[in-house]
Amino acid sequence: MAVNRDYVGRTFAPTEPYEVSRVKIAEFATAIGEQSPLCYSVEAAKQAGYPDVIAPPTFAIVIAITSSAQVTHDSGLGLNDARVVHGEQSFEHDRPLHAGDVVVARSTVEDIRELGRHLTLTTRTDITTVDGEHVCTARSILVERGE
Repeated sequence: MAVNRDYVGRTFAPTEPYEVSRVKIAEFATAIGEQSPLCYSVEAAKQAGYPDVIAPPTFAIVIAITSSAQVTHDSGLGLNDARVVHGEQSFEHDRPLHAGDVVVARSTVEDIRELGRHLTLTTRTDITTVDGEHVCTARSILVERGE
């Protein structure tokens, strides 16, 4: 089955709310080797002007991946999971995620294109607070390898 190009422009339902916690931030920061006290110390974060500890920029993947999975696992899209590799990931933050944020993510298929024998799928995932404040946009490019 070929990838359904009619999905370009399709936006999927928002995820369930996700509460960003100090514990999750610390676990993620430790896992990637982040040593900034802003990720561990409420006092340091507040002295720097933040309401609580802040997450490393790439923490947004924890939130975005659930939303983008709605796209890649949609059977109507026709993506062959066995042939997919992750090509690129980027994050554009309006502000850091911090402990106490309650956010949702919503993914949109931005582009599907052929590159030689391969196909690329670009998704944009907007992460906003439940009150509607935009926090981050995550972009992901997946590559479906050709035969």
